[in-house]
Amino acid sequence: MTVIGVLTRMALGESQVSNAVIVIPARYASTRFPGKPLAKLWGKPLVQHVYERAAAARCSDRVIVATDDERIATAARGFGAEVAMTSSEHPSGTDRVAEVARGVDAELIANVQGDEPLIDPAAIDAAVRPLVEDSAIPMGTLSCPIEDVAELANPNVVKVVTDVGGFALYFSRLPIPFVRDSGAGSSRFRHIGLYVYRRDFLLELAKLAPTPLEEGEKLEQLRALEYGHRIKVTSVASAWPGVDTPEDLARLQGQGPGEG
Repeated sequence: MTVIGVLTRMALGESQVSNAVIVIPARYASTRFPGKPLAKLWGKPLVQHVYERAAAARCSDRVIVATDDERIATAARGFGAEVAMTSSEHPSGTDRVAEVARGVDAELIANVQGDEPLIDPAAIDAAVRPLVEDSAIPMGTLSCPIEDVAELANPNVVKVVTDVGGFALYFSRLPIPFVRDSGAGSSRFRHIGLYVYRRDFLLELAKLAPTPLEEGEKLEQLRALEYGHRIKVTSVASAWPGVDTPEDLARLQGQGPGEG
């Protein structure tokens, strides 16, 4: 068992938090990889890998695949998933998750991206845990240390800085924080795009107008910060490979099934 798994089990107990719901947004019309959720990896659709790993998390006993495409819905039902059909007009996965949240009775909603077949179930639990322990926290997410210096300059790797309490100060595609003196305060953290919301907060967040920093960085989590809301950031040991392009999928396919 991982360190994350031990801590999560201690915090959440052996039983599940049955009033949390995990939602996996999955759309067919991806610009860089159309039909990505149905692309086969090790003999299964990509979305099935995500679903099975999400279902292994202790924080929830309900996982929903949210999609606007009947092909994805049919495949998901075929491997036993609960499916919610959503509008095709949503500009983001958060909006799709919010539509599902309106129809469920749950205190917490976890947004697990549909293109991360190696997501660690214990990491989902780790993101949920702070909201279980403190009812004042409206939203949570994850980060991990940046080990590869090349990631600092990569705008596709989102960076996050936090305060002493572990709440986000800012997210950026630029290498933050700037370190003036070599070796001083040099720890940098990568943001992992898994989110946990209190249901009522998510529904209100989805109604808010986009903000200047959000639109400039193209990072929708900045909307919460710009409106003055706190985001708890839980650090885990490392990220897991996601699938953004067909090349990413081929790379994973070549590695063979394994643990994230």
